[in-house]
Amino acid sequence: MTKMNKQIADITARIAARSRESRADYLDMIASRRPDSFARLTKSEGNLAHASAGCAVMDKVELLGAGWPNIGIITSYNDMLSAHQPFETYPEIIRGAARQAGATAQVAGGVPAMCDGVTQGEDGMELSLFSRDVIAMASAIGLSHDVYDAALHLGVCDKIVPGLVIAALRFGWIPSVFVPAGPMPSGLPNPEKARVRQLFATGQVGRDELLKAESESYHSPGTCTFYGTANSNQMLMEVMGLHLPGAAFVPPNTPLRQALTEAATQRAAAITAQGEHYMPAGVMIDERSIVNAIVGLVATGGSTNHALHLPAMAAAAGISITLDDFADISAVVPLLTRIYPNGPADVNHFHAAGGMSFVIRELMAADLLHADARTVMGTMRDQTREAVLEDGQLVWREGDAVSGDLDILRPVSDPFSTDGGLRMMDGALGRGVCKVSAVKPEHRIVEAPARVFESQGALKAAFEAGELNKDFIAVVRFQGPSANGMPELHSLSPVLGALQDKGHRVALVTDGRMSGASGKVPSAIHMGPEAANGGPLAFVEDGDLIRLDVDAGTLEIKADLSSRTAAVFRPNKAHIGLGRELFGSFRADVSTSEQGATFFSLLQGTK
Repeated sequence: MTKMNKQIADITARIAARSRESRADYLDMIASRRPDSFARLTKSEGNLAHASAGCAVMDKVELLGAGWPNIGIITSYNDMLSAHQPFETYPEIIRGAARQAGATAQVAGGVPAMCDGVTQGEDGMELSLFSRDVIAMASAIGLSHDVYDAALHLGVCDKIVPGLVIAALRFGWIPSVFVPAGPMPSGLPNPEKARVRQLFATGQVGRDELLKAESESYHSPGTCTFYGTANSNQMLMEVMGLHLPGAAFVPPNTPLRQALTEAATQRAAAITAQGEHYMPAGVMIDERSIVNAIVGLVATGGSTNHALHLPAMAAAAGISITLDDFADISAVVPLLTRIYPNGPADVNHFHAAGGMSFVIRELMAADLLHADARTVMGTMRDQTREAVLEDGQLVWREGDAVSGDLDILRPVSDPFSTDGGLRMMDGALGRGVCKVSAVKPEHRIVEAPARVFESQGALKAAFEAGELNKDFIAVVRFQGPSANGMPELHSLSPVLGALQDKGHRVALVTDGRMSGASGKVPSAIHMGPEAANGGPLAFVEDGDLIRLDVDAGTLEIKADLSSRTAAVFRPNKAHIGLGRELFGSFRADVSTSEQGATFFSLLQGTK
């Protein structure tokens, strides 16, 4: 047992105690599936003939002869989503690398990958959160052919990586390596993009100037460069050990990126049950890995969407976590980074300043990370290295021990803040979360009358009508998973940001969620119980005095809600069109936000 910060050790212990029965059942399940030989040898001759019929001759010989392990590829490639466009060429790269490692590789299946950037503020966003569970199920269908000895998961963005992780853990007897694509080059600085968005919201610039700014920001293949959910995913995969060290933020279509993809393939081939280094994903990922993920999230000011995704991912491995775990970890973990929206820098600047190897080394030296947590390369100690090419060959070397830019990346001894970037909000209006790392101290306490809305469109209409030039707390309800699938409300950021810049005291309280790039305006999000299920927000009325204190993590209302009748959620046309009607069973059976807003029942006590 390695030395650990007492609070982190205690939190890990209570998670393990809470999860004892479900984790034991899970480990029994995956142990029962451990292969005695190559997975495909359990198939009949007809089954195996089908599984190899479409392969190249050189691969078919090995598949039928059972001489090599077989790697399944789950890909989220599409060429509308810039972050996933580079995956187009990965299967051929992987097949070639697999042959060199004495293995075969097949695309086991593709999964949907929607772009929240395209659907922000649009009806399609109502399918976004549920796409995570669809991705998990689609991955399961691909892997259910049960002819794979390891898996490579190709994914980057918001719901895609969490969905892939859920599937990887439900097939936890299979070793899994996650393979990223990398960020696009830096474009228009993110603060300038935000400035133009606010000018457009207030009518000071037109659509041509807005489109120019957006196109200069999102301009090429690769992940968007701000530190939203997509790049928080990549941080998590590195901190959880599902990436090769240093893989997260290497740009696409570069020799180093290709070398990392080839190395991921070779590592997957090396950790199958037929070798000496078998590392099944479900054994590798344990309570220490989940705690490390939360530590990494709050230390870097990552996306609040992971207050939804991490509970769902953990549950897939039989591990139960709560918002209290997030809050208690955040209280003792310092904030080490300033990446937009928490500062002007983007992830390329962060990577150049020292990136993940620096963050992991600093957290580990402060006993805030479980250094003995297992990874695809060994333990967390291996994740302090960064990948480089020397004479055309991939090697790993220890990352820099000193930050290259203290405005972006700081050591534990001199953090941006002594605690992390996430708060649990609790009080008479329920429980939720707030990302505080981007909220300036002077905006962290707001006491103002409520203005109640039942859609983001209604709030924007009131803004355009000039009704919101005052102090107020926007209560946007009926935005939870049971109501409309919990779409992101990121399109409210320019509106509320403009009002705050005018000097008004404003805040947002909602049972919905915000983009991982949101944070300038204090926002209590994921509030539960949600209004559609009779939660406290259903009883709030215009004019009620609400006090939101981000520093204290409290959310109170100076009104007697017990004497009121709850507002009634009335499903409307929002459930029809763009396929939304196909997700009725998801809305009816989804768990609470704190349980991950998931359709699955993977832990006792969940819906």
